[in-house]
Amino acid sequence: MYWVYALSSLNRNYIYVGMTQDIEQRISRHNNGLERTTKPYAPFVLLYKEVHPNRIEARKREKFWKSGVGKEQLREIKNTL
Repeated sequence: MYWVYALSSLNRNYIYVGMTQDIEQRISRHNNGLERTTKPYAPFVLLYKEVHPNRIEARKREKFWKSGVGKEQLREIKNTL
């Protein structure tokens, strides 16, 4: 089981999209500054998540959420919070 997730930085205008098998641990790593890519943007709040049965399907969705259309939808979700 794979999770595709989006995190929103609490301090900056930044949305990160990723994929993992252990979502709780992954979010913790992002918030504790253990991920080089997101360290400058921590802390984060979980904006969106979805589960997929395999890595191939999860990767397809991750690519969608990283696309222009996907990021725009995530911004809309962020604005409703």
